[in-house]
Amino acid sequence: MIRPISAAILLMVLILVPIPTSAYRDYFTAEQKEQLAKAQTVLVEVLALTDKGPVDAKAIADTVTRRLTEMGYTVVTKPTDPHDVVFKVKCEQHKTWEGTTTMGSDADLPDSPSRVWKGPACQLTYFVGSTKIKWQKEVRTDFEDAVAAAAKANQADAGEYAMAQLNQRLAEYDFPVLLAAEWGHADRLLKVLDSSGSQVRKLKVIALLGEMLSDEATPRLKQALQDKDLAAQAAVALGNVGKDSIPILIEMLRNSKQPDLQAAAAKGLGQVGSVHGDARIIPPLLEMLDAPGVDIGVQTEIAWALGKLPDKRSVEPLFALDRKLQKIRNDPPDPKIKKLKEAVFWAIKQVYTEDQYS
Repeated sequence: MIRPISAAILLMVLILVPIPTSAYRDYFTAEQKEQLAKAQTVLVEVLALTDKGPVDAKAIADTVTRRLTEMGYTVVTKPTDPHDVVFKVKCEQHKTWEGTTTMGSDADLPDSPSRVWKGPACQLTYFVGSTKIKWQKEVRTDFEDAVAAAAKANQADAGEYAMAQLNQRLAEYDFPVLLAAEWGHADRLLKVLDSSGSQVRKLKVIALLGEMLSDEATPRLKQALQDKDLAAQAAVALGNVGKDSIPILIEMLRNSKQPDLQAAAAKGLGQVGSVHGDARIIPPLLEMLDAPGVDIGVQTEIAWALGKLPDKRSVEPLFALDRKLQKIRNDPPDPKIKKLKEAVFWAIKQVYTEDQYS
């Protein structure tokens, strides 16, 4: 039997995976998309700056090279060598570059550039030809004051200590899978998914495959539904991929005994419904919206899903659930009930307008 994914792993996935954006950016030209799709050789350029000035960046370059090579890319370090993409890493003891925006969209993600951080950080960017692409990531140490941190660790040189700690962060941070998704290389991500390794990394890869809308990934995502640790994320990813996932997600919503998987199936149905406008998702969602014994978290995801594909059949069931919820009085308020009320209210606004149904 498929068991629910652990709360700890789910939390890590939410932190590590950039859910809202598509991996293949709209701002790419057709030529750039084609070049990235075929990209194999990466020119790596690394700059390391301490308060004393530039220092040897070989250790950091070696780490970046190793990580990209493990992903199947060929790495060169001389600009004169033929290459498809330039990947740049700039590491500083005191970050001087402030990134793009203060809040909103990718700026709110944990690995996006932060205006407020002035401690040790590495900026990750890449170029296609002479064009700098709007992909920016940042890794930071867990301390902002390198001098104090070095003294605490009994290290004489604060700059060297900061660079060593940043190098360790680059060894842990999974920028290669983010780049593979950004460049549309589903085949490389599938190899990671099929290899042995941490479940957290596999969960991240599944989420990225879903964002890429990769038909190539569908068979592997279906297999992942049978894995107790991957099923929930795979269900959500399948919702992004295509209509073929609808029967599988309906089956999971109706028959799974695990609320986490039912909620993931509902979320997946909402995504596939909104992307493809497929009304097949509506009857099973309404069937489970207020079914006896249904988990409140499942109800919440169903309400969100119904709002993503406005359908007049959803109007009265949503109003009925709303009336039922308004009679519930909790002191202090139950946070789960509050979330369900918010989801139902939002869904009603999406599916019901007087001009649409009068």
